[in-house]
Amino acid sequence: MSAAARMGAYQEKKTTCGTVCMKYLLFTFNFLFWLAGGAVMAVGIWTVAAKSDYISLLSSRIYAVSAYILILAGVIVMVTGVLGCCATFKEQRRLLRVYFVLLLCIFLLEILAGVLAYIYYQQLNDELKNNLKETMVQKYRQADQDHVTKAVDKLQQEFKCCGSKNSSDWIESVWIHSADAKGRTVPDSCCKTQTELCGKRDHPSNIYKVEGGCITKLEMFIMEHLKIIGAVGVGIASVQIIGMIFTCCLYRSLKSEPY
Repeated sequence: MSAAARMGAYQEKKTTCGTVCMKYLLFTFNFLFWLAGGAVMAVGIWTVAAKSDYISLLSSRIYAVSAYILILAGVIVMVTGVLGCCATFKEQRRLLRVYFVLLLCIFLLEILAGVLAYIYYQQLNDELKNNLKETMVQKYRQADQDHVTKAVDKLQQEFKCCGSKNSSDWIESVWIHSADAKGRTVPDSCCKTQTELCGKRDHPSNIYKVEGGCITKLEMFIMEHLKIIGAVGVGIASVQIIGMIFTCCLYRSLKSEPY
């Protein structure tokens, strides 16, 4: 065998070995990526399902939209992970192109979720100050506002608070001034030990008197969730860059090879 033939055979073997290594690296990435997709979807579902009551207390829908984007991204990630495995083992450049485009779309979706979470994080305090009190005093126990009533009661019991800033906020409540209140000065959910009509007595020994009221507690709660949404979105998006690089490398190594 001539020197040129030996060199050609060596180069071919080197190319094949590189392709195989890249293929298994990409397969490993896809498996981990599929697991990450499940985690992203779980965070989104947890945010919407477990804490959906509090969403009704917010005038902006950015918090909910960020969570829905994560759920959508998680579903696409899991489907894409399966497609990526098929594209990798079949070594089809057409599938790899589709896989790369899907990775790019997911990347943009998760960056969007992270950016929305960051933007809302910045404006959350102003929104709560401007809207939470009005929502509580105008909509609590009103017709067709059961979701707000449930959210307010859960908020006050879970965070052990009363009123937006303090218990005196309830003086302005439409419901408190109605006959339905039956003489209550605050809702029963303000009571440390909740019983029927316990809201008639607003002494500190009976109701929660937390400094900053519910607005501070809800703000801290949502901020923690926004940090999780933003971190998950940006974190997974960053990992995807590695997947896109692997895909490009495998695509190039297959460029001169038959389908």
